[in-house]
Amino acid sequence: MRNSIRLAAMAAVLAGSAVMPAKADDISVTVVNGHPPVFLWVKHITETFIPTVNKALEGTGNTITWSEAYGGTLAAVGGELEAIEDGLAEVGVVPTVFEPTALPLQNVTYYTPFGSSDPQIVMDAVDKLHQDIPGMIESWENYNAEYLGGGFALDNYLLMTNFPVDSMDDLEGHKIGAPGPAVNWLEGTGAVGVAGNLTTYYNDIQTGVFDGTIVFPTAAAPAKLQEVAPHVLITDFGAQYAGSLVANKDWYDSQPAEVQEALRAGAAAYTEAYIAEQNARVEAALKQLEEGGATISELNDEERAKWAAALPQIADTWAQNADGQGLAGSEVLDAYISQLKDAGVNLARDWSQR
Repeated sequence: MRNSIRLAAMAAVLAGSAVMPAKADDISVTVVNGHPPVFLWVKHITETFIPTVNKALEGTGNTITWSEAYGGTLAAVGGELEAIEDGLAEVGVVPTVFEPTALPLQNVTYYTPFGSSDPQIVMDAVDKLHQDIPGMIESWENYNAEYLGGGFALDNYLLMTNFPVDSMDDLEGHKIGAPGPAVNWLEGTGAVGVAGNLTTYYNDIQTGVFDGTIVFPTAAAPAKLQEVAPHVLITDFGAQYAGSLVANKDWYDSQPAEVQEALRAGAAAYTEAYIAEQNARVEAALKQLEEGGATISELNDEERAKWAAALPQIADTWAQNADGQGLAGSEVLDAYISQLKDAGVNLARDWSQR
């Protein structure tokens, strides 16, 4: 458990109240995410998840009064899991990409780059992992979190820099920002990976903290990253599972069945609506980047294969580390790659080959 001393008293009070059954007609729910609503995975909490839950509760005698805490008002990016665990929020979208230590199994896609560029394929594969491998659910339960199903997968990652890049060799000596374990995609390339996130990329590139970033189009466009990193290289790093909707488990277990079912219905609708809008926005995002001054080019298949081959066996290292912690690392890795193959994905590198 990661409860800090300074939050212990508050957590104890909140946890105590969380296990008490809520009044049937008066359930107060705080939902949390550290990013602002400009990003799709936050936008669809408001536009899809909450309305779907409310609709599902009609006629049950239960209603929910929602408090929405986004953009660092309750938890910073990467602090959502702790907020759920401590009972500071009942529901949250937890970006697992920023929890590589607490939730290593949920980060399998970030250790298998150059996979599928289709977020739906990735999302379906990871949801099936949660259904088939008990350790996936147990990972959430270790932090008093209830996996509600689904979540969000990010569109095909690419590279944005303030200098031109035609091949992996052009990265030599440059500092590149990347989210969480995506820093590993730069090993062996000559670049220096620097951990970062979407809330700081613009300023970090503008001030010279790094020279570019690994990012995805539908977030790069609203963040206007082309203003500081106008060279866009479509690398096909792949779409990535990046987080899920979860509830505080003590609170969830105290709710009547119709509320639990409504939350799960909301999570399913959230994922469907999120991916549908994301797919519709990818081309528009690339066009917006270009119209904003970006020069867009594509990494050819030969260079992509060269980049994938240059990386160390980050997937097996990750799996063995997880195995050493008593987690199902190798099982998750093999199952994930198998599902991508079954879906017809053309892998630049088969990470299940040790």
